[in-house]
Amino acid sequence: MNMINILWVDDEIDLLKPHILFLEKKNYKVTTCTSGTDAIDVLDEAKFDIVFLDENMPGLTGLETLNEIKEKQDNLPVVMITKSEEEYIMEEAIGNKIADYLIKPVNPNQILLSLKKNLDHSRLVSEKTTSNYQQEFRKIAMDLSMVNSYEGWVNLYQKLIYWEIQLEDIEDAGMFEILESQKYEANIQFGKFIDKNYTDWFLPNTNAPIMSHTLFKEKIAPQLGKEKPTLLIVIDNLRYDQWKVFEPVINNYYKKETEDAFFSILPTATQYSRNAIFSGLMPSDMEKLFPQYWKNDTDEGGKNLYEAEFLQGQMKRLGLNNLEYEYYKITNLKTGKKLVENFNSLKNNDLTVVVYNFVDMLSHSKTEMEVVKELASNNKAYRSLALSWFKNSPLLEMIQLAHQLGFKLMLTTDHGTINVKNPSKVVGDRDTSLNLRYKTGRSLTYDIKDVFEAKNPKNVHLPSITMSSSYIFAKSDLFFAYPNNYNHYVSYFKNTYQHGGVSLEEMIIPFVVFNPK
Repeated sequence: MNMINILWVDDEIDLLKPHILFLEKKNYKVTTCTSGTDAIDVLDEAKFDIVFLDENMPGLTGLETLNEIKEKQDNLPVVMITKSEEEYIMEEAIGNKIADYLIKPVNPNQILLSLKKNLDHSRLVSEKTTSNYQQEFRKIAMDLSMVNSYEGWVNLYQKLIYWEIQLEDIEDAGMFEILESQKYEANIQFGKFIDKNYTDWFLPNTNAPIMSHTLFKEKIAPQLGKEKPTLLIVIDNLRYDQWKVFEPVINNYYKKETEDAFFSILPTATQYSRNAIFSGLMPSDMEKLFPQYWKNDTDEGGKNLYEAEFLQGQMKRLGLNNLEYEYYKITNLKTGKKLVENFNSLKNNDLTVVVYNFVDMLSHSKTEMEVVKELASNNKAYRSLALSWFKNSPLLEMIQLAHQLGFKLMLTTDHGTINVKNPSKVVGDRDTSLNLRYKTGRSLTYDIKDVFEAKNPKNVHLPSITMSSSYIFAKSDLFFAYPNNYNHYVSYFKNTYQHGGVSLEEMIIPFVVFNPK
């Protein structure tokens, strides 16, 4: 390991001789200065890993020296050392991005801890994270062999997401590969769980999770009309891991009240799952009760054009039609900015619903645009791209305005998405639906082990396009490919983000309630 070079600036440097000897015994190299002016000159001549800077010096003060250092080398860590505990000095120093703040008298171990924290932080965190995951690995493997309830699957998936985010920045790529294999195994077992249980969730008096069609009635409606106006944001295609990286940003304005996971219905596709949220109905009931609004896969035209009408019908059924509410769908930057400009007018609503489509567009564009394929080549990059968008989006501006106006905030999604890696051959007639993660049609031929099949769509409350139509849903990271032009098709869609099928990423999704800070 290369020797660490420290610059220590203090007008009483002679009094610090014991500290310097202590560090030199630990194999650190320490250069000293007695004034801010000398320090600036020395920094021009030599390279340093960190600066210890006294705040109270004659001539150029510590804060003035700090400003000069940051102008020259913004990324050089500076540890401010001071006798004063005055708040304004701390605020000034922190505002200038100091690495640490120590109050005199300091002992050698405090200095050593600060060095470890600022220079060895990545290695120490990496080692500790790896060690912790190694211990947790056995527990997750055991849980995986025993989990047999939807609550158990939610807990296991949340645990896997936690470790995925923890491990993504460590240097040990092998650990991340182990986690990926554990996630893959989890999805295999989850597919078997859905095979056994999904159909039963629609039977009377069954212990079923909150699902798309029951979310509004069970989780949203009971909180409406109580003192505060409510902003309900539905971000299309938001995975649980993406929500977890959005969370710290939202925490700047809102305090989390509750966080629940619920299950998207199958197919985990927008026309089914989001319509189910707003109508409070399963697709077969939507087709029956609202034939003017429902469109099947093979029908021409947009499949999500009547969410506002579905919502109106549900509000009426639930006895909430006396509440003031509005519905907005944002599909581009222009409509997002327009809603931000007019946001103040929403404060008298009991409920404002905003559907935001960016993340869905991102997943589709990954398939269609080579540049997005490069930017979102894996889950870590996909999370990062989504977070970058969110931090700079009109959606975050809406959340900030909602905070200022005292709105309660609810955030959710309609389904998630999965990075598909392996093809599964399917054969169907010309009327078979086109989605890569589910198919509906007649005379489908497929590998039974790759799919969850619904031979009788009525059992899972889905409409039948013809009398003999059935549905199949791809499991794990599979995607359906036709034998015709197979190799081209597979290479085009492999490693893209798709939805519609059975996976933890698509089906287990967040519903979060916040109150303004």
